[in-house]
Amino acid sequence: MTDQAIKPADDHLDLRDVERRIKAIFIGSIGNLVEWYDFYAYTAFALYFAPAFFPNSDPVVQQLNVAVLFAATFLMRPLGGWLFGYIADRYGRRLSLTLSVVCMCFGSLIIAVTPTYATIGIAAPAILALARMIEGLSLGGEYGASATYLSEVADPKHRGFYSSFQYVTLIGGQLTAIIVLLLLQKVFLTPEELKAWGWRIPFVIGAGLAIFAAVMRRDLHETDAFVEAKKLAKPTGSIRGLLKYPRELLLVVGLTAGGTAAFYTFTTYMQTFVKLSVGLTEDQTTFVIFGSLIFATLLQPLYGALSDRIGRKPLLIFFGVAGTLATVPILTTLKETKSPFIAFLLICGAWIFVAGYTSINAIVKAELFPTNVRALGVGLPYAITVSVFGGTAPAVALYFKSLGHEDWFYFYLSGMICLSLIIYSTMRDTKHASAMHRHE
Repeated sequence: MTDQAIKPADDHLDLRDVERRIKAIFIGSIGNLVEWYDFYAYTAFALYFAPAFFPNSDPVVQQLNVAVLFAATFLMRPLGGWLFGYIADRYGRRLSLTLSVVCMCFGSLIIAVTPTYATIGIAAPAILALARMIEGLSLGGEYGASATYLSEVADPKHRGFYSSFQYVTLIGGQLTAIIVLLLLQKVFLTPEELKAWGWRIPFVIGAGLAIFAAVMRRDLHETDAFVEAKKLAKPTGSIRGLLKYPRELLLVVGLTAGGTAAFYTFTTYMQTFVKLSVGLTEDQTTFVIFGSLIFATLLQPLYGALSDRIGRKPLLIFFGVAGTLATVPILTTLKETKSPFIAFLLICGAWIFVAGYTSINAIVKAELFPTNVRALGVGLPYAITVSVFGGTAPAVALYFKSLGHEDWFYFYLSGMICLSLIIYSTMRDTKHASAMHRHE
């Protein structure tokens, strides 16, 4: 939305505008939550379905296979970032958001009905890989379109706060997957039933939720920023148009690399880490991860609102400095503890600085690009960087563990965050130098 469309002459938002924004952000965010639930259900239930697709007596090898496939799906995210970014910039944010969640529905449904290795042999993991690639394509497009939509429907004084809900719902997707896991573990199924067939249930749920989200997104209002840009200049959504902004593209890569590695370490990999390395039981693992993710969710809007007051750059630098210095001590201590409560506190301690990146990274990227290439500019370089440094984090960690040098990963992650810190220190604060109003 443009400022002219959403702000009366006295510079105060009226109730109708506020209600309109909240409704748009709610619907957009719910779709984001559903997509990430579908994606994280794979990780949450990996301990149960891994033997069905990768028959091997060593649980570390099974989880490594799952992690490698998890990383492989990220190869599709750049394609999704380009495809859905193009659609969002050329045909509208609403269409792109709707198509991406429909795509996720297909991927989740395929996983739900795929036979096991014992039934169809090598075709089972091959079909699983296909389904995950479809999901990777969907998520590749979801991030850029969602970040763009939330940033454009937010009022200028609260963009950091509103945009932080992208990661509230992103983490919420993982929380929802864990809630489903807890219900199946504790209420409805035995461990044997979960391993035999119960792991299919969350993917059926995910497909159904995706259909519901697609229907809701179909009724979204298009952003006023896109409508105005379409009137003033033809939205390109093209790679050629995007290449006019090489500095911004490199900034997205640099500011994402360390942050995405940290995010996937303390979300996706943590469940495997506290189970295999710390030695907690499955129940303890689930509750520790669940509690830490709730803490992480609460931090997102707080940090987003703080960025609206002090700027984006101070929070990014805080993440870079704290992450560089504290990552190795936190992971080292975490591996040595046997207490679920101490493990919970340590992971929450990591989130105190990781949230400095997650809460505002979407709005920072959106503020770098003009409306005409915003979705593509946010989504494509981000997807490439996540594919290289984020999706590979669990596989890199498990590879080092298989070599007997798990601590090497701690230094790898710390080094990645340090590299991004260099970018944070030299970039401008996008809150004070935003391209949100540019239509080129």
